[in-house]
Amino acid sequence: EVQLVESGGGLVQAGGSLRLSCTASGSTFAHYSIAWFRQAPGKEREGVSSFSRRDGSTDYADSVKGRFTISSDNAKNTVLLEMNNLKTEDTAVYYCAARLAGVSYPAGTSLLRRYYDYWGQGTQVTVSS
Repeated sequence: EVQLVESGGGLVQAGGSLRLSCTASGSTFAHYSIAWFRQAPGKEREGVSSFSRRDGSTDYADSVKGRFTISSDNAKNTVLLEMNNLKTEDTAVYYCAARLAGVSYPAGTSLLRRYYDYWGQGTQVTVSS
């Protein structure tokens, strides 16, 4: 089974940037599509961005479009989330998730929790005003 570990979280001022990393062990990320989720206190865990291994497509939540970018560094078996122009509303625990590639998932499920089988422990991102 694949194990996921997030890193790169921290404290940043509004308008600043952070880069989160999700590193896989036990399997290669080449076999999985990857997504980032986040959960703020008192809120549900929401999908932030996803990367499809089978067609290379990406999806972003409306709240982060134009600010966040997801990418895959295959040499390091790592998926990155570049976060720019951070807002206080981005404060949350960010989680990396994976689902098997090569599977035809229903349309519109790339940012839905129920369609992901593997999860990291999360990394805290705090954006100050």
